[in-house]
Amino acid sequence: MNIKVRIREAEEGGFWAEVPALPGCVSQGETLDETLANVREAITGWLDADVAPPEPGRGERVLELAF
Repeated sequence: MNIKVRIREAEEGGFWAEVPALPGCVSQGETLDETLANVREAITGWLDADVAPPEPGRGERVLELAF
């Protein structure tokens, strides 16, 4: 799976990253390599987050898709 990450230089130094396809998935680091490692960890955490089970009687389903 490929995920696009937007990396920007932070005004106070270092870098910060955001993942547009994953709302709220952001990270930062002092170096580009550290930022990339940190955002990989953030993506993994975001994708592994637990999803609340569907409420009975509402016709909802939770599915897991592999890409």
